[in-house]
Amino acid sequence: MTAPVWAELVGQDDVVATLGSAVAGQMTHAWLFTGPPGSGRSNAAIAFATALQCENGGCGTCRSCVTAAAGSHPDIAVINTDGLSIGVDAARDAVRRAALHPSQGRYQILVVEDADRLTDQAANALLKAIEEPAPGTVWLLCAPAVEDVIMTIRSRCRPVLLRTPPASAIAQLLHERDGIELDVARRAAAAAQGHIGRARGLARDPDARRRRAEILSLPVGLRGLGDCFRAAQRIDQEATARAKERCDVLDARELSNLQESWGVEERGRRPAGYAGALSSLTKEQERRRKRMARDAIDGVLLDLLSFQRDVLTLQLGTDAEAINADVADDIATMAARTTPEGTLGSIDAIVACRDALQANAAPQLALEHMMSRFLG
Repeated sequence: MTAPVWAELVGQDDVVATLGSAVAGQMTHAWLFTGPPGSGRSNAAIAFATALQCENGGCGTCRSCVTAAAGSHPDIAVINTDGLSIGVDAARDAVRRAALHPSQGRYQILVVEDADRLTDQAANALLKAIEEPAPGTVWLLCAPAVEDVIMTIRSRCRPVLLRTPPASAIAQLLHERDGIELDVARRAAAAAQGHIGRARGLARDPDARRRRAEILSLPVGLRGLGDCFRAAQRIDQEATARAKERCDVLDARELSNLQESWGVEERGRRPAGYAGALSSLTKEQERRRKRMARDAIDGVLLDLLSFQRDVLTLQLGTDAEAINADVADDIATMAARTTPEGTLGSIDAIVACRDALQANAAPQLALEHMMSRFLG
């Protein structure tokens, strides 16, 4: 019988078997979890860390499992970032943590959720600790692909490849674990294209489903360059607004913590060194805001990509199931209006836009260029 800790790893039977064997004794000190977005890389790493600390292999109910699930286990540290990268200071803190003996659990476990975001300096800082780990220390790194992690680190890790889980399995999970109506769960799972977290968000949030439907209606409404520019501006502004909404709360909390740690509020003045700390915090917050806005735009691009994919499958007369069955009328309209060659051109434009954003292009300009190519 599968331990409860693995329940969230949908459609990952081979991974569960591998990790379960490691918990039972076939263990190594460094692991690299890879897989497409939403496949559950971080969930797999956290579940593995939990099972390693649990005396019963991941029972889900003991104190160790409960504290691990709550993110408060003293011997499980998660290194992540809301910014564009993980810097050398964070890496050095992790190395210092890795040298400690476990205080309660069997291991000192460090989970690096975004190993692909390590700067070169940060990766080099981790390398020695991963090459020659302290006794009882386990490193769990997560990245989209093996190639995203520098060779010297990945060559010292045991790889764990996660697959995109099937929509049917995700829908069943949402229905059974979250109590979501099965039809809603199925539509959300199909729309999320294997991304469990996004599927759960779509299923639970009617506003998220509404925003997505509005995005999918954009290609049908494009008649000229003016429409293209307005659509691009809308996507950019909404992404910026969503990032601001999320970041404002985090920024205020971090500023308050910084002021408290430096005694700014109590003393009524700024101690020497505070200005530099404030500047560093502000820069990191700006990087986080930028990343969140671009992540939001990328989500829109993936939705548009799935829409054009549905248009193409209809044009070619394939039996492939539609991802966006809820907007079947718009898909049919676009399929009749354009040719398969034109649809492929639109798909290429979306891919090019994603590449441009990765290369730090101005979001609105990249979106305007993409939208203009939708016109053929």
